[in-house]
Amino acid sequence: MKVELKKFGTRLVSRPDGREAFLVFKSYLKPKTKEEKIELDFSGIHVLTPSWLDEFIAGVKETFPSNPINYLPSVNASVIESIKVLEEV
Repeated sequence: MKVELKKFGTRLVSRPDGREAFLVFKSYLKPKTKEEKIELDFSGIHVLTPSWLDEFIAGVKETFPSNPINYLPSVNASVIESIKVLEEV
């Protein structure tokens, strides 16, 4: 399943907003099966911070542990660096 993160806004900057976005995802956009890939699409995002992404990803991993998460390619520097920060942790 492809999740267009721009549905949550173009400036994804705070941990509380990341948590709120995850709760929306969990309620309305959840994967149909345990094997379905969750693809995060960053197109249309202007600013993304590691704290927002961490909160969103942590919720997804906790709630859907068997669903693989893929990050779709992006040319946005804040997206690229936020993903790098999360991968280092």
